Amino acid sequence: NTAIDTQIKILVIAEHNELELNDSVFKVISAAKSWNGEVDLLVMGKNTEEVAKNAAKIKDIKSVIRLDGDHLEHLLAEDATKIVEMLSNNYQVILAAHSWSSRNFLPRVAAVLNVSLITDVLKIESNNVYTRAIYAGNVHAKIQSKDPIQLLTIHTSLFEGCSRDGGDAKIIKKDTPPAMNLTSWKSEKINKSDRPALIDAKIVISGGRSLGSEENFDKVLSPLVDEVGAALGATRAAVDAGYAPNEIQVGQTGVVVAPELYMAVGVSGANQHVYGMKDSRVVVAINNDPDATIFQFADYGLVADLF
Repeated sequence: NTAIDTQIKILVIAEHNELELNDSVFKVISAAKSWNGEVDLLVMGKNTEEVAKNAAKIKDIKSVIRLDGDHLEHLLAEDATKIVEMLSNNYQVILAAHSWSSRNFLPRVAAVLNVSLITDVLKIESNNVYTRAIYAGNVHAKIQSKDPIQLLTIHTSLFEGCSRDGGDAKIIKKDTPPAMNLTSWKSEKINKSDRPALIDAKIVISGGRSLGSEENFDKVLSPLVDEVGAALGATRAAVDAGYAPNEIQVGQTGVVVAPELYMAVGVSGANQHVYGMKDSRVVVAINNDPDATIFQFADYGLVADLF
């Protein structure tokens, strides 16, 4: 990417589990280097001491800004927005990974700051020009923002991760604004699995509606997934039919993945799904319809009965 000449200050919003940063953060930091400026990392949560220490080792950041609070354990949009708003006067660029978390609160940040939110950026060029996908990735649009604060989410699969060590960033602990109390966190249900997380997996195997039932989805795909150490994915059609849980949906309204190997089993290749897996390095498709759209994106195709 072409570096932008003006010396500016950039804020990267980090996602973490209170011990480690998400892998996507290192790719967002790489994207932030498209500008010729100082990069700070924002870490907010209930207990951020450990993750801030680890983050300070990143070579490409100047400071880690840390905010703690019991009400930040489950980050609500109102509380996250208040923090970003409080810090925004110091930065010309604010960016995060294009994830469920950022999509939850950054639209609110944009409204409060009265700037545009540019989502799912594929490429950053000089003079605040960006390429992003529209129409489920079928068209790439090049846009320019003249807002005083550039607010972006990054399509991280297209950026290499920055170096994770060699740095000695300063950790700055800020006072946390009190809870907004406009909404409250009630509960969560987490499906525990020994399989790798879908977003980070090197191999992803996804099933479509052709599997026919929840029982078939598990019986046909699970042995293969476990044998090769893959993550299990599904199309929206399979999720809507009740064959698979929502959290493993791959696609425009689900998770975007870019593994080394993606296997599409009984997947037709609808635009919505293809958007979520087209950056995979090698794509293998199994479908009994030789005209299935998925074969247009597959490196290897098997026209056969998936069973």
